[in-house]
Amino acid sequence: MPLREVYPVWEPLPVETKGVGEPLILTEVVKEKNAQEARAAARVLHPDIANLTDSYSGFITVDPKYNSNLFFWYFPTQSGKVGEDPLVVWLQGGPGASSLYGLFEEIGPLSIAENDTLYLNPYSWHRNQSLLFIDNPVGTGFSFTDSDEGYARRQEQIGEQLYVFLIQFFKIFPELQPAPFFIAGESYAGKHIPSIGYEIHKRNPSADLWINLQGLAIGNGFTDPGVQSRYSDFAYQTGLVDKFTYSMMQLAEQHIRLSTAEANYTEAHMYWMLDLGLIAGASNRTDYYNILSDESPRLDDGFASLVQSDWMRAALHVGEKEFTSIGKVYAKLQPDFMRSARPYLEGDDGLISNYRVMFYNGQLDLIVAYPLSTELYHELKFNGSHRYPLAKRRPWRLTEDDGKAGVLAGYLKRAANLYDVMVRGAGHMVPMDKPRAAFDLINKFTRNTL
Repeated sequence: MPLREVYPVWEPLPVETKGVGEPLILTEVVKEKNAQEARAAARVLHPDIANLTDSYSGFITVDPKYNSNLFFWYFPTQSGKVGEDPLVVWLQGGPGASSLYGLFEEIGPLSIAENDTLYLNPYSWHRNQSLLFIDNPVGTGFSFTDSDEGYARRQEQIGEQLYVFLIQFFKIFPELQPAPFFIAGESYAGKHIPSIGYEIHKRNPSADLWINLQGLAIGNGFTDPGVQSRYSDFAYQTGLVDKFTYSMMQLAEQHIRLSTAEANYTEAHMYWMLDLGLIAGASNRTDYYNILSDESPRLDDGFASLVQSDWMRAALHVGEKEFTSIGKVYAKLQPDFMRSARPYLEGDDGLISNYRVMFYNGQLDLIVAYPLSTELYHELKFNGSHRYPLAKRRPWRLTEDDGKAGVLAGYLKRAANLYDVMVRGAGHMVPMDKPRAAFDLINKFTRNTL
């Protein structure tokens, strides 16, 4: 499955180890004791991590009926201004890819050296923002459920469960509640992010606990598959396919449009796979995630091995729970895969009319190509959407240490609350390809200086 190929897929290692402790279910600790006890229990104390940065991890129950639990790893801002600096939630794509991918390979504080030791990422987003990584949806990474019925089948379920998670999380870490709250992620998270954003927007007016939602940052987001799957023009114009393959792709894309219009998402998914297969066959397996790369940007086996090691299991309070990738989560969501997330974004009550929403795309991505994403932006309807077609596109430059404008990082176009950013020289995984640019971008966006 092309969207999942970028993320590592493995069989969970046999769990034969002992002495790693029991999974820390913080929902139970809060009920039996209190939030302060839960917070203390969640602290990550292993010196290989604690000597580098403060952090907390554990599980929060989101569906007691099926014992469904989401795993998280939280890093307070390095500046010490918790509650003032933004809190950024990071969600991975897949669907079914662990957010620990983003932590270790993209935006997180910790990176893995060749000898499997950890070191601080100089472009970690937690330098002046708190970061919360969630293995989402249930069944992803360390997140687990006791029942087949606990797996999400629709995007609405994912948004609802993330909301249940966040309410409990803020009760354990109440000092974060005033912080400007942003939801970020990439790829298939282009559907997760709008769903939880809208759930917060819908519930906030009557909620006992207000979530200070300020914006969304969606990287190479597969938000509207029906629009963003029209690959033929992009593939032909970049020389990946010839005229014959181009015509075959157009037929496949016609079927995608018809199937999505009829809400036959299973058939649409089949033709989507066919369309990408035509590119692969004609281009000798061009990397879908960076058309100039020889290899897809995968994590090696060391990532999966490290997080499943005895010391890491004990440090993260996951016990003997399996660490999974893609698999069942993807299979359960496949009938929903091609459904658009636009309803969360559009209209007077939609997210773009009420919050700042940034779509950022790598210039060299194919799977969620920038020109196809701009087609979506042209179609979106929100307060001020009429300004987008004529909005001036301007250069975005990195800010140097002396405060002066530096190298050209990309281009920005804004219409009301909608930000359209193209990152030069990056593929599907922008923070992996251009870590400094991604760091500059998120800092400016969360502080409204972009």
